[in-house]
Amino acid sequence: MPIVEGAGVELAYEERGAGPAVLLVHGMGEDRRAWADVAAALAGGARAIAYDRRGYGDSGAPEPYRATTVNEQAEDAAALLRALGAGPAVACGRDLGALVVIDLLQRHADVVRAGVLLDPAAFPLVPEANEALAAERDLLERTLRGDGGSAAVAAWHAARGRPDAPPAAPRAFFADFGGQSTLPLTRRGLREVEAPVVVLDTPTAPPHVRAAADALAALLPDADRGTAADPVGAIRALI
Repeated sequence: MPIVEGAGVELAYEERGAGPAVLLVHGMGEDRRAWADVAAALAGGARAIAYDRRGYGDSGAPEPYRATTVNEQAEDAAALLRALGAGPAVACGRDLGALVVIDLLQRHADVVRAGVLLDPAAFPLVPEANEALAAERDLLERTLRGDGGSAAVAAWHAARGRPDAPPAAPRAFFADFGGQSTLPLTRRGLREVEAPVVVLDTPTAPPHVRAAADALAALLPDADRGTAADPVGAIRALI
């Protein structure tokens, strides 16, 4: 498995295909394998790069690893793209990974030129999301105490309508869960993102996730609020 140095940690990645670069940023409680079908579909006309974010899969993490920020995750992603000479890329991210893509568009426009945001965790834009997030925290705490970290991650996936998702790296998941609130999603900052963006949600996304996607798309100047759950078409349109 090839490795590059991220922002102080080793990042494992894999590539498929050749052509314009596409960076695939996985979500919470999963790893680069979550993008296998997307990468395979893109490989005929693009250079699809999927990597394990810090603490997941074959990538490293600080010791102890209990917390992260979106900025930290974006620094990793930018370092990866620069090491591979893959910028400016189209970047696609899911939940917290979508926030990473937003941060890349805001602070690293030299390596990311467009974005696809799937189920973005843009909850500061949706006050009514607070109740749903509190319920998620309660579910995680109860399951963690009773059945352990892997069961808690599985319960979170099930609540998001993904009961078949294999629970990955509970330590990294809980770092991510706290990290969701670390990106300052200001209206002014979002309106300054000039790159084209497609905002998508999955059919099983809870109402507060859909509301966050709606709010985000309304603020980004060059955003298309898509309805398809599969990001392949959206990525191809941006390449």
